[in-house]
Amino acid sequence: MKVAIQGISGSFHEIAARNYFKDDDLQMVECISFNDLFDSLAFGKADVGVMAIENTVAGSIIPNYALLKNSHLKVMGEVFLRIEQHLLALKGEKTENIKEILSHPMAIEQCHEFLNPLRRKGVKLVDSEDTALSAKRISENNLKGIGCIASDLAAELYGLDILAPNIETNKRNFTRFLVIANNDVYENHLKNKKLNKASINFKLPNENGSLSRVLSILAYYKINLTKIQSLPVVGKEWEYMFYADLVFDDYKTYRASLDAIRPLTIDLEILGEYQKGKRPDKNGKEQKEVETAKY
Repeated sequence: MKVAIQGISGSFHEIAARNYFKDDDLQMVECISFNDLFDSLAFGKADVGVMAIENTVAGSIIPNYALLKNSHLKVMGEVFLRIEQHLLALKGEKTENIKEILSHPMAIEQCHEFLNPLRRKGVKLVDSEDTALSAKRISENNLKGIGCIASDLAAELYGLDILAPNIETNKRNFTRFLVIANNDVYENHLKNKKLNKASINFKLPNENGSLSRVLSILAYYKINLTKIQSLPVVGKEWEYMFYADLVFDDYKTYRASLDAIRPLTIDLEILGEYQKGKRPDKNGKEQKEVETAKY
């Protein structure tokens, strides 16, 4: 199976993909940006894609909601990943000899407590496109005195030492990834999974209480709303699109809830129906059930 990921081999997207497709022989399709990831699916270069959508430290990745909406691809699954960041460098290097550290801006932000003392000592922090790409550059160019922040998989793939493990500030740093596919792959997926979660989007009329009415109906049908995200509608000032994740025990009841809110919404669309992912604990092991917020 060809899986499109943002970044290169050794990235957290690859780890997430391998965690989701545990038993499959995977070929990673490396994409430098999320736009490239969607293009690889649109042009048939990949069978499925794995895309980060939110992080417990950095929050929602807002542009990816719009990419998903405009692509007409479907969400066929999700995977939660505990993000463990490590300081990597060439074999034999010492932390005190590192003069520059490369990584993605989000990774740098996630490790600020570890990095701040080094910054005060004159260590330069340099933004790069991808964590794993930073590791690859150090390895291929034999960059001495240069470190990077990346995964342990990147260290293994590119032959680097881990100078300092688990340098992320927040040890409960998780990212949620969506598994996306075209309609044919998605329809096949529906036959083989227990469906208990859905991602939807909709617009609302600019009226007092329009959102609260929708939420009240979902509560009446005992639907758990685990995520709601608003995004401006381009070209229509002060109008918003809402993205929501719904968790349910009974599929018929969930569908009835959509029928009930449809007259109150505009352009209600199901982005995907799938089996909810298992959230790992602080040690990276999967919990038996994902705890959900109830509204």
